Amino acid sequence: MDTTLQDPLVGQVLDGRYRVDARIAAGGMATVYRALDTRLDRVLALKVMHPTLAVDGSFVERFIREAKSVARLDHPNVVQVFDQGTDGSYVYLAMEYIAGCTLRDVLRERGALQPRAALDILEPVLAALGAAHRAGFVHRDMKPENVLIGDDGRVKVADFGLVRSVDTVTSTTGAVLGTVSYLAPEQIEQGTTDPRVDVYACGVVLYEMLTGTKPHAGESPAQVLYKHIHEDVPPPSALVPGLPYELDELVATATARTPDVRPHDAVALLARVREGRQALTEAQLDALPPQALTADHDNAEDRTSVIPRALTVPRPLSVNEDAFEGSPADGVDHTARFRSPPVPSRRRPARPPRAVLAVIAAVLVVLGVGAGIWYINSGQFTKVPPLLSQTESKAKDRLEAAGLDVGQVEHAYSDTVERGTVIGSDPAPGARIRDHDAVTLTVSLGPETVNVPDVAGRSLAKARARLKADGLEPGMVTREFSDDVDKGSVIRTTPAAGTKRHAGSAIALVVSKGSPVDVPDVTGDDLDSARQELTDAGLKVKVATARVNSEFDKGKVAAQSPGDGSEAAEGDTVTLTLSKGPEMVEVPDVVGDSVDDAHEALEGAGFQVDEDRGLLGLFGDTVKEQSVDGGDTAPKGSTITITIR
Repeated sequence: MDTTLQDPLVGQVLDGRYRVDARIAAGGMATVYRALDTRLDRVLALKVMHPTLAVDGSFVERFIREAKSVARLDHPNVVQVFDQGTDGSYVYLAMEYIAGCTLRDVLRERGALQPRAALDILEPVLAALGAAHRAGFVHRDMKPENVLIGDDGRVKVADFGLVRSVDTVTSTTGAVLGTVSYLAPEQIEQGTTDPRVDVYACGVVLYEMLTGTKPHAGESPAQVLYKHIHEDVPPPSALVPGLPYELDELVATATARTPDVRPHDAVALLARVREGRQALTEAQLDALPPQALTADHDNAEDRTSVIPRALTVPRPLSVNEDAFEGSPADGVDHTARFRSPPVPSRRRPARPPRAVLAVIAAVLVVLGVGAGIWYINSGQFTKVPPLLSQTESKAKDRLEAAGLDVGQVEHAYSDTVERGTVIGSDPAPGARIRDHDAVTLTVSLGPETVNVPDVAGRSLAKARARLKADGLEPGMVTREFSDDVDKGSVIRTTPAAGTKRHAGSAIALVVSKGSPVDVPDVTGDDLDSARQELTDAGLKVKVATARVNSEFDKGKVAAQSPGDGSEAAEGDTVTLTLSKGPEMVEVPDVVGDSVDDAHEALEGAGFQVDEDRGLLGLFGDTVKEQSVDGGDTAPKGSTITITIR
């Protein structure tokens, strides 16, 4: 269903100036439209706050703050804001329109990027943030969704809606604004924001570009927050073997959990990035990842969130299933609220009646050594020792030393844990169990790899189904001519059949367009003849509605696309444009003019010129006659003969 048709703003003119043409994206806080500034006749993006939020002063303040902040940032890598205003219940920003895609689109389509591509994107992002930091602002919501890549290759940073002055108090309500996957530890714990939180987010984005996945994942946003506080971002080379140490160092420096260890702002990080690039060889910069990692895109974690301070203490976090409420996973600029679970009552429990206490005491006396028995029994329990990241043999030794038995040993694939290393246990480490109870170990088999199947010769649909059945994902489809493979069937895959890849990797498919057909030249033919010749060649014919003047007679084919000498696939369409006949142009009167002046006048009117001198005009320089009288009309481009005496 085309939801644009149901959008009441499409087709309307906001503020008497901005004609809304199409909806680009919708989020939890605003909808972005492509619009035309009718006053300046330019296309722009119109970000319109949802009317239900326009009554909330804090949301309106964010909108106005974004406009004012970005207006101060005159930088080629920052999306410009042209105007801000209101029209009835609509509050809007008029912004620069960037035709292209987001970095998130690129990661979703391609997965891990080559180091050169990752740095080519990161550097202009840091340049834009550096301008903001030096102007006294912090972005606070850096993520791939806010990095725009134009069709012309320009990189721009968007959505400064969370921007805040460096010296401004971040929150008075105990909440943190940002996107869970990219929040710095100090944002989560104290709510403090300075340029180093943008540095941290850029380090996470760099990791994601190099590996195709995020460094911290979890079943809930709370788990991701906990990992940001308590776990370092792993080196990208752990997931993509062969990445240079310099890239690991950049990620580690930018994502240090202690803010003082990070570069103090984006300008300083940009300098580190350029130093790191200079240390890499051309081969290292252009090295392809050894596996086609697909970006792990969890919409819930990528929403801009309001996170209560109660959930940001440095301890394991847990929330009920509906604790994270946000807008549907529908695009950009999601704004959500993260609610903490109900806090249990702290009322002092009612004191039991004295009679009840007396009965309890009597029972204990009857039992005699009840307390002693409990003490002895408690000695029959122990805790499961730390086992994670241990080899299987060391884990077994630790269990035996703790007086526990080794139960089943299970195996599971892991992209991040070395083969033969423990990735889990049941019960978990730290759990309290009886002596000599058995503990089940789960040991890593290393990355799960799949052989790319041979799908050559299969239809595209069957090839995609086979890839999915083998645990792989169908990737980008390109088409090319082939004399050997039927049209619509797969020619080859990238990587090639038999190559080992991680399960879930995207496999590109090259599909045949069939044998190429030489497009015949039908210009100058009448329509019926041209149609027959093209149909005989296996091509379809479309006639353009508009006609053009040409050297050919009215009704003849004046132009065709694709043209003569081109190659097309069987069944492709050739568009024919018919002639309105030659354009008739008034002929200048050049009798009595010099030869040079006659040439200039006739050629300037669009005619070709031929000279007739005869024996008497060999040395003459004056036009005595012309083949078409001055003032008459002739087809533009035709030849006018001048007689010289």
